[in-house]
Amino acid sequence: MDQAELTVDQVLSRDIPWETYMSTKLISGTSLQLLRRYDHRSESHRAQLLDDDGPAYVRVFIHVLRDIFKEDTVEYVLALIDEMLTANPKRARLFHDSALADEDTYEPFLRLLRKGNWFIQEKSCKILALIASARPKNQKEIASNREASNEKKPFTSIDDVLIGLVKWLCEQLKKPSHPTRGVPTAINCLATLLKEPIVRSSFVQADGVKLLVPLISPASTQQSIQLLYETCLCIWLLSYFEPAIEYLATSRTLPRLIDVVKSTTKEKVVRVVVLTLRNLLSKGTLGAQMVDLQLPQVVQSLKAQAWSDEDLLEALNSLEEGLKDNIKKLSSFDKYKQEVLLGNLDWSPMHKDLIFWRENVTNFEENDFQIVRVLITILDSSNDPRTLAVACFDLSQFVQYHPSGRIIVADLKAKERVMKLMNHESAEVTKNALLCIQRLFLGAKYASFLQA
Repeated sequence: MDQAELTVDQVLSRDIPWETYMSTKLISGTSLQLLRRYDHRSESHRAQLLDDDGPAYVRVFIHVLRDIFKEDTVEYVLALIDEMLTANPKRARLFHDSALADEDTYEPFLRLLRKGNWFIQEKSCKILALIASARPKNQKEIASNREASNEKKPFTSIDDVLIGLVKWLCEQLKKPSHPTRGVPTAINCLATLLKEPIVRSSFVQADGVKLLVPLISPASTQQSIQLLYETCLCIWLLSYFEPAIEYLATSRTLPRLIDVVKSTTKEKVVRVVVLTLRNLLSKGTLGAQMVDLQLPQVVQSLKAQAWSDEDLLEALNSLEEGLKDNIKKLSSFDKYKQEVLLGNLDWSPMHKDLIFWRENVTNFEENDFQIVRVLITILDSSNDPRTLAVACFDLSQFVQYHPSGRIIVADLKAKERVMKLMNHESAEVTKNALLCIQRLFLGAKYASFLQA
């Protein structure tokens, strides 16, 4: 059978020749005794053994994975550990018991991530993520004491484990070892591990955030809904980490999250997306982007639905209030400034709104006429006819409405740049370049007679 399709039950039905391993001194007599007591027993019987003597069994499992390389046996022991942790994830703490202070409990799993078939890789990844997450808070102190007492062979540090895991998980997202399970396994482990600061940092440094964005899309099957949920959970965890937010702000993450929340009815997905949006609302220009993407209307629609999750209802109310505050703060000039600084202009309503120009023309004086300077730079740098046309028009509006507009624009050497555009192949550009030149030459008194 293809190892990629093996199940835990199939692996656990095997008979492993433990006596042979003892006779070749690969396991001790004590290990044989413990394994025979545990092997092929009922779940309740195994649970009792783990309750009574859990660290001893963990030690045996670690020794087998460290010393025996036969694939069938490695798969078998990984299946035993996987079954034990699936039944009770808190048993991951057994790997950190003080009785195992002399064991390098991480090393076998980290090594098997690289050397095994898919079954071995998948189980090693899952187990390693669980036992790393279950470590005591003073793990670094314990590790340094271990290294001091065992200088010849230092133990695998938690940092090495987490960085190694992140590297393997990013590789799975780029080029999965298994066609259908590689990506879901990687996302599932990331959702567990991204609570760790070093994992967030390593993941962002490895350019991992961009690997998540394509996975944020509406889902239909149960499997794809779970993958979507865990991907959004990863984004939520990253929304607490500033370097990740910088990438989220400049990628397609926000529109994708809003598309998901508009189209899914799965409460846990909606909840994690709303919590993520609430986290991102106050970061940089993300609040303004949310308003532009009609998120306030989406929130209204979501609030009208019957949700049972109180956390979701509270998050929706909080997001709604935050968006209202954002709309108040986001004056039309802030939106205008954002558009100009991005360098892509279009005929949004404010450009031709006379009230906008009358009320905001003095705001153009900020930072030594920064926005006027950027508009003039756009005339030199942009190849987009629409952007050039709007920039010419806005300069003509500034000349029209600012008392010293004509002098300021002339001093900034805009006239020569605008005149070059009067020969542009786009009729829209030439028309607005001509209007700008006319207003520059005529001055405000007579320019008011020229119609835009």
